[in-house]
Amino acid sequence: IHNHHPFTITIETNIMSIPTYKTILYATDMGKHMRPVFRHAISLAEKYQAHIIMLHVAEPLGTTGMAALELYMPDQMDNFRKDDLKSLLSTMKKRLEAFNTEELGKDSELVSSVAVVSGHPAEEIAKFAAAKDVDMIVVGTHTNDSLSSLFLGSTARKLIHVCDRPVLVVPWKK
Repeated sequence: IHNHHPFTITIETNIMSIPTYKTILYATDMGKHMRPVFRHAISLAEKYQAHIIMLHVAEPLGTTGMAALELYMPDQMDNFRKDDLKSLLSTMKKRLEAFNTEELGKDSELVSSVAVVSGHPAEEIAKFAAAKDVDMIVVGTHTNDSLSSLFLGSTARKLIHVCDRPVLVVPWKK
C-alpha cells in the first residue's frame, strides 16, 4: 500500500498465474513399461479435468537397415518405403487404441485422440505438442534393459531441451 496523497491509496497486487492443464500429450515408445507412465497422465487428466492425446513416434529405419533392405530387396525399396510405413503406422495406432481401451474401457472419453507419426522422437513430439497446443507432455525415462532404454532416456532429455511446454518425465523403477 502506498500513500501518495492524503486522500489517495493505491494497492499493488501481484496476481500469480496458476497454470491449467486441459490437454495432456502422453508420448510413448510402446514398450513394456508404458502402463505406469500412462497412469500418471490419467491421474493428471482426472485431477485437472483434462483430456489426453496419445502419441507414438515411429523412428526412421536408419542407414544400416535401409542398406540391408537395398541389398536383399532392391526391386521393392520404393514400395517398401511408402506402403510399409503406412502399414506400420496404422498397426501402431491400432495397438495404442487397444491399449487405451484395455486401460480405460471403451466408453471412456479421457483420451480424445490417438496419433502415430514417423521421425525423430524428441523433435516430432515437440512439433506435435506445439501443433496441438498441449499444456503438458508426459513421457517415461526408459522401457527396458536394452539399447532402446538408453534411447528413450535420451529422447526425454532432448525433449526437455527442444520443447517449450512442461514435460513430466516418469522414471521406470525396477
